[in-house]
Amino acid sequence: MSRIFFIPNQNELNMKTVAIQGVSGAFHEIAAREFFKGEDIAIMECHTFKDLFQALAQDEALLGIVAIENTIAGSLLQNNNLLRDSGCLIVGEYKLHIEQNLAVLPGQRIEDIDEVYSHPIALMQCEDFLDQHKHIKAIESEDTALSAKDIADNKLTRRGAICSSLAAEMYGLEIIAKGIETNKRNFTRFLIIAEPSLAEKMVDASTINKSSLVFTLPHEEGSFTKIQSLPIIGEEWKYQFYINLTFKDYVRYKQALDAIRPLTNDFQILGEYFEG
Repeated sequence: MSRIFFIPNQNELNMKTVAIQGVSGAFHEIAAREFFKGEDIAIMECHTFKDLFQALAQDEALLGIVAIENTIAGSLLQNNNLLRDSGCLIVGEYKLHIEQNLAVLPGQRIEDIDEVYSHPIALMQCEDFLDQHKHIKAIESEDTALSAKDIADNKLTRRGAICSSLAAEMYGLEIIAKGIETNKRNFTRFLIIAEPSLAEKMVDASTINKSSLVFTLPHEEGSFTKIQSLPIIGEEWKYQFYINLTFKDYVRYKQALDAIRPLTNDFQILGEYFEG
């Protein structure tokens, strides 16, 4: 069942509201607060990314933030497709250094923990740590922060959560192993998105230096046959490409787009924005 959680108080009515996937304390919230550093923002919790895009479709004043790729796990293809289908536009991006931690109810040691819960990507990022502690069984869950919340809400001993330090703090858990990700160069790229009417107000045209595009290519002579891609499921011999471009000259960038449009099908600009 879809779940969207948000009850604004009076002080939040004039704030930017950012929809995240997961519960408070998730890395999506950390990235949102870093992107809007210095501003007060309200957080809307969405159970799934599909719920998040649905929320934006129902309220044009909402912003959203979605993870799009990780330096270890790669691209989140589902979110590329949801973004393409939604009609939302990218208004910015934030690259967050991901530090994973083992959090438990206070007073426990690593030797006491039988199970650890977290999102499957987080578990994958901590494989070396888990290999070193084979007595701990890794169990996949919906979300890093939700794993921490479940432990706190249900007072679950002998269970740990791999989560952010913010989630551990918010739910009163103790971090007994800090920075347990295998690769310390662990970054996730998040996109800040909005419905077109809001996106136009959010982006300063004078600072644009990056864009994200999507298009398809037919299987025919003269097409870009040497570009690697995945086929579109259900459409034989058609291929879909997601492209990020950076540029210094906006006019020349637009001229380049005009040149490649005739060679593609279903050409779509997902956003033009500033890369810091």
